[in-house]
Amino acid sequence: MRLRFAGWSPVWASVLIMMLLAGAAQAQQLPDFSELVRDQSAKVVRVEADTERQRSQQMREPEGREMPDLFRDFFGDQIPGMPQQPQPRRSQGSGFIISEDGYIVTNHHVINNATEVRVRTSDHRIFRAEIVGKDESSDIAVLKVDAEGLPAVTIGDSDALNVGEWVLAIGAPFGMDYSVTAGIVSAKGRSLGERYVPFIQSDVAINPGNSGGPLFNIEGEVVGINSQIYTRSGGFMGLSFAIPSNLVMDIVDQLQTEGRVSRGWLGIAMDDSYNDDPDLAESFGLDRAIGALVVHVYDDTPAREAGLRPGDLILEFDGREVNRYSDLAPMVGATRPGTEVDLLVLRSGEEITLPLEVGSLPHDEGMVIGQAPSDEPDMEAANPLNIIVRDLNREEAREIADGGVYVTDVLSGPAADAGLREGDIITMVHGQFVTSVEEFEQVMANLPEGRRIALRIVRDGTTRFISIGLS
Repeated sequence: MRLRFAGWSPVWASVLIMMLLAGAAQAQQLPDFSELVRDQSAKVVRVEADTERQRSQQMREPEGREMPDLFRDFFGDQIPGMPQQPQPRRSQGSGFIISEDGYIVTNHHVINNATEVRVRTSDHRIFRAEIVGKDESSDIAVLKVDAEGLPAVTIGDSDALNVGEWVLAIGAPFGMDYSVTAGIVSAKGRSLGERYVPFIQSDVAINPGNSGGPLFNIEGEVVGINSQIYTRSGGFMGLSFAIPSNLVMDIVDQLQTEGRVSRGWLGIAMDDSYNDDPDLAESFGLDRAIGALVVHVYDDTPAREAGLRPGDLILEFDGREVNRYSDLAPMVGATRPGTEVDLLVLRSGEEITLPLEVGSLPHDEGMVIGQAPSDEPDMEAANPLNIIVRDLNREEAREIADGGVYVTDVLSGPAADAGLREGDIITMVHGQFVTSVEEFEQVMANLPEGRRIALRIVRDGTTRFISIGLS
């Protein structure tokens, strides 16, 4: 029997048949998740938490005000500064079983401030759960229920996950148990402001209630915990974020064995604007703004002991590339205190290696550099930057550990064009510390012409670098 198409030549009929066959073949290549879901659903649980009466903060803005773009928790009916009447709260999310004897992992924000936590399994059993440990910085919590023989997930290697790879989430969005959504990995190592979590970004549909649930790879291994979404309305908009499984299990191990999490620490402050400033990168002799730019090294810290200095660009940590300042904190935080590592640093145009022993993140890490205003002297500018500076007074000198000079006037010229302001304190010029007007003038007299230089300044208590082009 021969197929005939009215008005079609045999050639066009053949082309059509080939296109249909190619489409069918392509459809057969799409993954079928049914077996994975059948095998893994029983290992996912629903987590419910009752909290004390507290002041609720609703997600919606007051009428007439537009909702800003924010990263929100899946349960995130919380926005700072918008208090409502105190009311009781019951939160719910997801979790997954990691051992047959009842250990379960979920998100910290799911059970935070809970007075009672319950876990519902796929066979409709309800258990009261004990909070074994929780870590707010990584948004991870470990629960324990009194049960044996539970089905446990297999943990995969999140480092081996590839962008473009299929992933799948199972959870309880809006309380709808064991809902399944799938997508691909969109990016890895995303920083959302949390210093110690390099998130996995995917387009898997995630909504309130998925929080704390597993993200599976195509092999049925857990490669992450679904934790956050990027949204304007509170619903899914195609951007979801999961905590990598390798980080999760390191935190889980510490919570189970020690009850708390120890993180690595260097003791530095970094310039968060450097990686978006190609002019500043040029002043360091680079054609790309890569690395983490050190603006301050605190006293009695691992970084100080290793010889790290302000103005150093950290290019590698323990053999791993640091492309942006936000890459460094997760690397350091995931390193156990006491570990010996090498830092590859660019200093004054040369790459050097600094051995360093990673310290332990202190609970009182907050350190701030301040400044105080003072009177301006009557001086004339006589330097390539066309600015007037004075020595720091006694109070300012106590606040600025590295010393510096106080900018009293910024006249028309390269410094003004670069955004230098009156009240800025200059602590370093072109890689050299300046602690007095005399030192400042000496450096000014030897600045290179026709290139960009970097100034390290303290402004409103924050240390940063700015790039200035010299004519």
